[in-house]
Amino acid sequence: MPTDMLRVKAEMLPLFETMVLVGHVADHGSLDAELLAAVNARRAMEEGIGRSNVGGWHSRTDMLDWVGQAGQKLADTAIRAARRLSHFEDGDPAAIRWSVRMWANVSPPGALNMSHAHPGVLWAAVYYVDLGNDPGDPPGGELYLEDPRFPVPLMTFPGFRAIGVDGQPQATERTVPTAPGDLVLFPGYLRHGVRPHRGRRDRVAIAMNLYAKEAGA
Repeated sequence: MPTDMLRVKAEMLPLFETMVLVGHVADHGSLDAELLAAVNARRAMEEGIGRSNVGGWHSRTDMLDWVGQAGQKLADTAIRAARRLSHFEDGDPAAIRWSVRMWANVSPPGALNMSHAHPGVLWAAVYYVDLGNDPGDPPGGELYLEDPRFPVPLMTFPGFRAIGVDGQPQATERTVPTAPGDLVLFPGYLRHGVRPHRGRRDRVAIAMNLYAKEAGA
């Protein structure tokens, strides 16, 4: 046995957080009803577009033009949440102008959203109107977020995972439990997707891209 073995006193440092906000809109019933009525009316008029959705209806991203006051209230709520998580170096937060692009996702049984990110977007958000689940339905339709650090080390050694501060291999993705009225906000660069919907009714969610720029820019 070697007698010159080095001893190391190690400390695990959880660096560089990825911030995700999960909030709940109080008294969301009337908001949800207005949003659902607008989405159903638009869906009857418009075929929808293809993005990350597989088997579901994806509205155009001009939802704020046709959803009415309920959509503007939701956009304002998402902006307030984004402001809580944002810092602008050498900038006046009051001088930052925020804007939102919004669209609806309606997922019938079996529909899903493929893993994707939102390039050029500061924050992304999802609001849940109806999960489409009844008692006895199997689980499904979960939002999952992928660890943005893992693609590079996995290219070096497939199956590699670093040990976390809890002593366990770090997860490469996390699911976010949600309920009607929940709002989830996360960085636009974070890859994410939605598991196949297993409920018997349509699952309805509102997605948003949030942008920020200095006034006058």
